[in-house]
Amino acid sequence: MIAPSASTLAAIDHPTRDAGFGVYLHWPFCAAKCPYCDFNSHVRHRPIDQGRYLEGFRREIAHMRELTPGRRVTSIFLGGGTPSLMDPATVAGLLDAVGEAWSVDRDVEVTLEANPTSVEAERFRGYRAAGVNRVSLGVQALDDAALKALGRLHTSAEALAAVKMAASAFERYSFDLIYARPSQTPQGWARELEEAIGHAAEHLSLYQLTIEPGTVFEALHRAGRLTVPDDETGRALFDITQEICERHGMPAYEISNHARPGAQSRHNLVYWRYGEYVGIGPGAHGRVVTPLGRMASETEKHPEAWLGMTEKQGHGVTVFDALTREEQGDEFLVMGLRLIEGIDPQRLAALSGRALRRERIESLMAQGLVREGADGRLAVTPEGLPILNAVVADLAA
Repeated sequence: MIAPSASTLAAIDHPTRDAGFGVYLHWPFCAAKCPYCDFNSHVRHRPIDQGRYLEGFRREIAHMRELTPGRRVTSIFLGGGTPSLMDPATVAGLLDAVGEAWSVDRDVEVTLEANPTSVEAERFRGYRAAGVNRVSLGVQALDDAALKALGRLHTSAEALAAVKMAASAFERYSFDLIYARPSQTPQGWARELEEAIGHAAEHLSLYQLTIEPGTVFEALHRAGRLTVPDDETGRALFDITQEICERHGMPAYEISNHARPGAQSRHNLVYWRYGEYVGIGPGAHGRVVTPLGRMASETEKHPEAWLGMTEKQGHGVTVFDALTREEQGDEFLVMGLRLIEGIDPQRLAALSGRALRRERIESLMAQGLVREGADGRLAVTPEGLPILNAVVADLAA
């Protein structure tokens, strides 16, 4: 069902209403398209009319406000694309629009994704003044040859300079690294990760390289021109990641995210704990609860088409569909088992209308792939995390 004309849709009780309410703002533009990236990102060789896009965001925020009245925002995330290509005044305008649409927690987490080029890093203080209190830097590697192969526009020195500047402007910051890169060895990754932790204050996102459909890397891989580490090496790289981060006081709290105690990304926890979030901007997705049920929303992906829709009808929403109980249960399971804390099976049953099969739980426990806490929570073990998809499929069967 396409999004209805906004009226007054009162909030209703739902098993996910206590997991936070996040606002995701998608800025779809990048300086260059990375060969591994399958996100909705676009390169434009002419200046972006930021004022016009800001008005489009304002209209779509107002539309989503009517569908989600009475919410209190616990986190805001400006993702992309490359949000650090925005002027600080544009960021301030977006955050003002969110504050006008909903009430906002006094300690709301406001994260902005940034690329660590020197030009963008100089904007950090402007973003801080606009209301951003956390940045997530796309460092991706601390090796210049690897950065070039990944299509990044910065050097490792520029990346570390941006991390230093982020530390001076924000109390909270994080950065990403990609491992299991072509020709990468466990020994080389261990050295790189040790160096990275020396610059990390509280949070690291560490992703294994995956070959995504429709990317340049997929075409190269299919042609035999790009080789990634085999499964055995990939497992060794994963194990080294866990060991080094644990030793330095930054254990995993999600399969790819590591943090010191209390420094987890609150916005991403909204996703993984299956809370509510609105997705604003080209290609954004959301999950909100209305009297029609828990709804899945999507917006038009093409930036210019999305902008035209906001000017014509007040939003760019193309999908606003009620999820079935089975779909909600599947999403909750897939998202929640990424977390080291795991899931509450009773909450899963309330969402899906069915309980997990006891024999499947006991079988996976016997294999050492899942564990059951004294409080009844179900979590994937360190041995099960590298084969998470298989564990989830087994539980859902």
